Amino acid sequence: MAKAEISNHIRFLRFHADEMTQQELADQVGCTRQTIILLERGRYVPSLALAFRIAETFGLTVDEVFEHR
Repeated sequence: MAKAEISNHIRFLRFHADEMTQQELADQVGCTRQTIILLERGRYVPSLALAFRIAETFGLTVDEVFEHR
């Protein structure tokens, strides 16, 4: 079974949200800065709850932030 690959637009979204820092996003969604770093690098697949919190932070749907490759 192939591993699911999920890409995201978090770095782009942070930049366009008044250049939000990784730490600011982490604080808003309740995770660590290291988790945001791993997400942006595509090395971590978030839980559904975290994906929803990130999407909500940017006023988007999960599908608009994350996509399956």
